[in-house]
Amino acid sequence: MTTNFHQPVDAAEVPRFAGHSTFMRLPAVTSAAGLDIALVGIPWDGGTTNRAGARHGPREMRNQSSLMRRVHHVSGTEPFSIANVADVGDLSVNPIDLMDGLKRIEDGMRTIVEARAIPLSAGGDHLTTLPVLRAVAAGRPVGLIHFDAHSDTNDTYFGGNPYTHGTPFRRAIEEGLIDPKRMVQIGIRGSIYEPGEHDWARAQGIRVIYMEEFIRRGAEDVMAEARAIAGSGPTYVSFDIDSIDPSMAPGTGTPEIGGFTTREAQALVRLLDGVDIVGADVVEVSPPFDLAGMTALAGATMMFELLCVMATSVAKRRAGS
Repeated sequence: MTTNFHQPVDAAEVPRFAGHSTFMRLPAVTSAAGLDIALVGIPWDGGTTNRAGARHGPREMRNQSSLMRRVHHVSGTEPFSIANVADVGDLSVNPIDLMDGLKRIEDGMRTIVEARAIPLSAGGDHLTTLPVLRAVAAGRPVGLIHFDAHSDTNDTYFGGNPYTHGTPFRRAIEEGLIDPKRMVQIGIRGSIYEPGEHDWARAQGIRVIYMEEFIRRGAEDVMAEARAIAGSGPTYVSFDIDSIDPSMAPGTGTPEIGGFTTREAQALVRLLDGVDIVGADVVEVSPPFDLAGMTALAGATMMFELLCVMATSVAKRRAGS
């Protein structure tokens, strides 16, 4: 297929270890204008409560994304031929001021949304999703399909601080950015602070699918329910890399054993087909705790899986119009 869309550098012409490091070897552009999907880095971990380092995630995910090729081997999707995609760089951040950091991320993401591009971002810790939602969900709440080991709906930490990577979705619901009745969390597991830690989430109408339930039911059944919960309305997808078992993705701030295999994670994202995705992210990749780049590779691969689903949706809308 011949298009005027941006194309990645061909690894058969320029080796992967050479040239500029961009997401999937796509051109680096300074504006999201004219793009269908904007790949963007958010190098910020100001909400991290224990092992910092996710601020380095976007840079290493760009590096590992050089392994992505043009065509999805299962679906046959050629994302760069059916959607205009490019790397718009990193959002401005402030590593020493949490509130200013949140504002900068929101403002930067708003420029992408106002350019009518769909953002696919690489974090960064999970608090980065809150300012992204402030931009993406401005004017109406969105549904949320959330892959994670943790619910991230806690209230406060450390003397009443409401903004950490354990609180973004509680804040987002309180701010009217998410419709909790159109929200599903998949892969939740691990020890918790108190017996009722997830009571608030369930009371809002969030569907919490623990890892044990996923194991019993399998990806197809779980994702059929997730798609039904999200419905036909605008939906955000957030993929925390710690949803994958640390044996396969050790480079993250809060690892929890017993998670998805990388193969299961791929299957889950492929089953998002048909969801009206208005934005997505892959977060919590922390290179300082990684081994041989395997977590960053998992993160970059999940971005490619998301991109293929999102590009297919873009192409269907274009054909319909």
